[in-house]
Amino acid sequence: MYFDHAATSPMHPVAIEKMTAIMNEVFGNPSSIHQYGRKAHEYLEKARQVIAKTLKVKPHEIIFTSGGTEGDNYAIIGAAFANQAKGRHIISTSIEHPAVMETLHYLEKQGFEVTYLPVDANGQISLADLKQALREDTILVSIMFANNETGNLLPIVQIGEILKDHPAVFHTDAVQAYGKVAIFPEELGIDLLSISAHKINGPKGIGFLYKKDSVKLQPITHGGEQEEKRRAGTENLPAICAMAEVAQFHHEHLAEEQAQIQAISQHFLDVLSQQQVRYQVNGDEANKLPQVWNLSFNQVNNQMLLMHLDLANMAISTGSACTAGNVNPSHVLEAMYGKKDEKIHTAIRVSFGFGNTLDEVGQLAQQLGQVVRKFQQA
Repeated sequence: MYFDHAATSPMHPVAIEKMTAIMNEVFGNPSSIHQYGRKAHEYLEKARQVIAKTLKVKPHEIIFTSGGTEGDNYAIIGAAFANQAKGRHIISTSIEHPAVMETLHYLEKQGFEVTYLPVDANGQISLADLKQALREDTILVSIMFANNETGNLLPIVQIGEILKDHPAVFHTDAVQAYGKVAIFPEELGIDLLSISAHKINGPKGIGFLYKKDSVKLQPITHGGEQEEKRRAGTENLPAICAMAEVAQFHHEHLAEEQAQIQAISQHFLDVLSQQQVRYQVNGDEANKLPQVWNLSFNQVNNQMLLMHLDLANMAISTGSACTAGNVNPSHVLEAMYGKKDEKIHTAIRVSFGFGNTLDEVGQLAQQLGQVVRKFQQA
């Protein structure tokens, strides 16, 4: 049973069907001018139109990328270098995904100054801190839409309002939020928005970056003239078409899927409460994605808990998959609680999605209760 959808998600049948159809029928290079290329280009632009419609933006404002990491890199590095004549100050948060954090660290080595906004014990930033951090030489604000470890929704609407009268470019890593909540960049004041398909039941290795027309970016890949000279390299047409297909599916079934996830999450919490184990929800329960739950269990080492559940054929995580394999504690929870808090080492992340059922999440809660009780009573 798979409960780690925040790390990656199983491909949806509509995505698999579309991807295999394109592989079988459309092999031309979209940049070629003969009929095979023209056919591929037609499918490429149709996919661009479909994705743009889910965001209510113009098709040519969609740039196809290899995923969230490239999208974050292109948005942040591209905006920083394109606007450095106006200033070299950037604002972000202390809880960003490594794809953003490491990109910002790179820019710091290039002479840019980054202000990392702190978060409170609920994992939320202060809008007053953002206003205070803004300067005349601030050229970029990069704040995630939803946190990948806690599910917290950041105050994107209010941030967009604050930046309305400031020339800084507003980028958001929306990898965890896209397909789960309605996102319309023009209404929110978002200039750049990065997405990865494998978080929405699409294939891995594909994503897109929304770039508002007026925003200038310096390309970070060099070669051909694909994507209107903004991102060199032959487009991965089968993956792009599969991404567009599943994006449209989620867009059309958003309300239904939100209700299903809400019911699944509530059942999980209800059964877990019945197990009479001590735990704490890490994050802002009043303002979060219902798909993602970060829980700390007193006196229970999270690595041991993960191992016991894995042996029971239940997959969860202890944080971001992009930091898997190391023993470093969660930088998100450290930002929330401080480096010495016990909750950091007793926290797990459970994330639900396509394919999960009420019965499955009930079994997960029961298994969690059994294992945790053993540890807490030892």
